[in-house]
Amino acid sequence: MEQINLLFRPYTQAPDPDRIDVLDGVRALCVFLVGWYHIWQQGWLTPTFLLGNHVVSLDFLLRSGYIWVDGMLLLSGFLLYLPYANAKKNPKILPFYQRRLIRILPSYLLCILPLFILACARGEYASAGDAAKDLAAHLTFTHTLFPFNYQGTPLNGALWTLGVEMQFYLLFPFLARAFKKWPLITYALMAGAAFAFRAWAGQQADTSMYFNQLPAFLDVYANGFVAAAAYQSLRKKLGDGVWEKKIKLVFTVMFLLCLFQLVAIAQGQAASNGYDAIRQGQMDRRFGLSVTLCVALISAACSLPTLRFLLGNKLMHFLSTISFQFYIYHQLLAVKLKEWHLPPSALPDPFMNDPAWRLPYTLLCFATALIVATVVTYVFERPVARLFKRKLGGK
Repeated sequence: MEQINLLFRPYTQAPDPDRIDVLDGVRALCVFLVGWYHIWQQGWLTPTFLLGNHVVSLDFLLRSGYIWVDGMLLLSGFLLYLPYANAKKNPKILPFYQRRLIRILPSYLLCILPLFILACARGEYASAGDAAKDLAAHLTFTHTLFPFNYQGTPLNGALWTLGVEMQFYLLFPFLARAFKKWPLITYALMAGAAFAFRAWAGQQADTSMYFNQLPAFLDVYANGFVAAAAYQSLRKKLGDGVWEKKIKLVFTVMFLLCLFQLVAIAQGQAASNGYDAIRQGQMDRRFGLSVTLCVALISAACSLPTLRFLLGNKLMHFLSTISFQFYIYHQLLAVKLKEWHLPPSALPDPFMNDPAWRLPYTLLCFATALIVATVVTYVFERPVARLFKRKLGGK
């Protein structure tokens, strides 16, 4: 009993203002659900299990797995704005850009440059001009803006989210300052721009180039700002000590209600039939999804120790730490393992004809992606980040 009390003791007090423990679990779940979706696309393994006399299928969770990219971007907006919500004085702009480049650029280049060299060697570009344009678009993080670079590139297709993120980083310091000074006006402009853009995109004959552009996510980021400000205000009111059990119980119930709503959103999105309906459904559900996630993450941070432990334990912290590299490589590795016939199958097309192949393939995809993510995180990403921070004087 004493060991259990020691295990849960860190979760009986308010989270550290500089590190909200439950966000580790939120980030890990969003990233790994997206990863599971991409691996499922290659292996088609759909888990089912018996719950009493009922067969429960996770098909809806996998079929709609792409929607959790919105959760990743929401969390980005929340964490980026949190220093503004915590500070009386706005953080400096130049150090922000430096930190974002240190965080993103080395790992990004480590991935795309070898892929670009390999694509050129294999003749995957029609001309040297096409190769140069693709590389230039990726190096400037504008690859989401052009059809070939976004949809037809031989480079890592999962990296479109980094294009959106880096485009947002350019605007963030100015949006954050505006939101802190004029929150209602800034929120209305960001959300209004997102709704207007999605309405316009929905009228186009082909929405594939528009539904995941930066303007379509501005309300998601804005909701992240609101959640960060709301959490900081709530934290000040509740204090840093041991919170009342009744308050924690209320927030735990709120989190569970959000969980039911998130399941309903995923089920509704999974029922979309056809690519046009899928993209339109994603745009239609984006605002509601982000609002529900905002309430869920704030509720989780203020919840009972058991829930905080489940989302904020050391395993979740580790998975959150490697999640960036997992996201970068998981889809690429899943495609390559299938291309290399790993694991082997006696049938020429195991995807369609060998159900026994699907589980080993799925497990191998996850294992390989986790190993690669761990190695790249601790051997490359973190040492490089420390090196650059020392050169910049620890800023």
